[in-house]
Amino acid sequence: MIHTALAKNKVGVGVGIVQYEDENGLQFLSIENNHATATIAMQGGHVMHWQPKSAVEPLLWLSSNARYTEGRSIRGGIPICWPWFGAHPTDSSYCPHGFARVIPWKVLQTSTLSNGATRLLLEMTHTDVTRKQLSYDYRFVMAINIGETLRLEMMTTNLASHPFMIGEAFHTYFNVSDVEDIQVTGLENLVFSDKVAGYERNIQHGPVKFNSEFDRVYINSRRDIVIHDAAYARKIRVTKSCSHTTIIWTPWEEKAGQMVDMGAQHEWRKMICVESANAMENSVTIYPNETHTMVTEYSLESVSAS
Repeated sequence: MIHTALAKNKVGVGVGIVQYEDENGLQFLSIENNHATATIAMQGGHVMHWQPKSAVEPLLWLSSNARYTEGRSIRGGIPICWPWFGAHPTDSSYCPHGFARVIPWKVLQTSTLSNGATRLLLEMTHTDVTRKQLSYDYRFVMAINIGETLRLEMMTTNLASHPFMIGEAFHTYFNVSDVEDIQVTGLENLVFSDKVAGYERNIQHGPVKFNSEFDRVYINSRRDIVIHDAAYARKIRVTKSCSHTTIIWTPWEEKAGQMVDMGAQHEWRKMICVESANAMENSVTIYPNETHTMVTEYSLESVSAS
């Protein structure tokens, strides 16, 4: 990503909001208010950066080798998985995790809330890809509140004459001091599907800790999830609504080395994915003229350094 000082075609689109493009013609939004700064890529409606002004470290991890190319997802930040999670159920040629993260979005509305936060309403556009891979009528909108916390609302409206099912996720890459030194709570006693172990199912006992590749889907997960990071002297709290699945992922060294956009050597150690989702048996059926809204909110809590 280029610095906004070097960006082209900068234009104000709201209070504290500047839209600009990079050398490839991709569009971005830069947001600043009294509480925080943020950056959003219009391809994918992709929040790439959010940092409260009181925080030393940003909330989100973004790869130094992320590719800013039309039709390719950006490695880091908060990619949107929609309208399915993982591989397409019947056609492997379709985009993994759906197409929302590689499709252009547009700004519908911007506003300043009473607490000083900036609220943006974005809508995914329709393209040949979306029409081919999802033939029925729908509307997909996202609201983003940028303030002392970061709140995202994913809204799917069924405009068809029949019900349809979706999978969805905020595929959030969190910035951490070292993945081996953190732990994640809020998943205790839940059933998970372990992709690394061939989708074997088991029960989580105690906090989640990391010492190897980790890729688990936690079913019926509704509680707050907390990332405990003593070296950064903070906790990251993930609060959610109408999300019944949590996915935890870290690639570890071998798999990270196979990803050209994962970043420099050992950069993967600085991230952990904790995803608010509805996936597998928690996928959502939406009936005609109904809107399903999945919400997640991220906040930082300071703790005494170890």
